[in-house]
Amino acid sequence: MTNHEVFTHVDPDLAAVLEEIRRREPIFHTSEFGTTRADFEKATAPEYWETSASGRRYSREFILCTLEKHPPVNAAAVGWQTYDHAVRRLSPDTYLFTYTLRQIKRLTRRATIWQSTSEGWRILYHQGTIVSAEEDDAFPSSWLHSPPWLQTE
Repeated sequence: MTNHEVFTHVDPDLAAVLEEIRRREPIFHTSEFGTTRADFEKATAPEYWETSASGRRYSREFILCTLEKHPPVNAAAVGWQTYDHAVRRLSPDTYLFTYTLRQIKRLTRRATIWQSTSEGWRILYHQGTIVSAEEDDAFPSSWLHSPPWLQTE
């Protein structure tokens, strides 16, 4: 049994930040915040990179070129749902935003590091992890009796 509050707690003084960032996720899939390469460049820091659900790492330039060739779908238009939103302050202008994304049949946990700048919000890093079950705080049966980081083989 999990204490769900651990994953979704938001300090009351961050409620406005949570709402600002929540509207921008899932990144690259909210047409309100842009659909062109210039929009995506503005939304990502020059040092941006991401780790995909497959574990592959992608540079900002690779992502920008891919988005230019294959425009992303609009999440709301195709019925994607986000929930379990949370935000934590990492520094005075930098925040970790986490949430769950349901893409019809695919479920992922998402984490994005956002920075508030004089030019607006920009993304420093993003990661998505595929969820095989919605159960938290429980070891998968494939781990047998201990987590992988304790196993020697």
